Amino acid sequence: MAVKIRLARHGKKGFAFYHIVAADSRAPRDGKFIEKLGTYNPNTNPATIDLNFERALDWLQKGAQPTDTCRAILSYKGVMYKKHLLGGVAKGAFSEADAEAKFNKWMNEKAGKIEAKTNKLATEAKSAAKERLAAESKVNEERAKALAEKRAAAEAEAKAAAEAAAAENAAEAPTEGEAPAAE
Repeated sequence: MAVKIRLARHGKKGFAFYHIVAADSRAPRDGKFIEKLGTYNPNTNPATIDLNFERALDWLQKGAQPTDTCRAILSYKGVMYKKHLLGGVAKGAFSEADAEAKFNKWMNEKAGKIEAKTNKLATEAKSAAKERLAAESKVNEERAKALAEKRAAAEAEAKAAAEAAAAENAAEAPTEGEAPAAE
């Protein structure tokens, strides 16, 4: 039986969530599987990967073939590198302690890169929010200024109309000593 390490799709339409499984290569994509090795959520940034490292390594050593996407996921988590190092130990290229030291160094570097990416994304999100807030406040100031100008123009127009009405009333009103005009 040919065993593959592959993804089984779950989740709703347009929002996929995957289980990483070891399955017979003849079984359907979302069908029967031998063992669930973890989960993969590509909807987050960076993608969330929960993997049973030891079981995945065990399946690889037994000869399970990962699909292209699963190979990338396993490489990202260090399973493929660990398999490579264990192969070197089996051939006598270096000791198991050396292999473990190399793997731990690689994992620390990888963790640093992931942390740097999450920090970068967080700072970019904060700066984008500040830019949006600044742009919104600028628009609000412009609106307030335009509204104040409009009110001032309306008040000036109302004052001018009141003065014109007062002048018109003064012109129409008879003064002392004048007789009212006969109609």
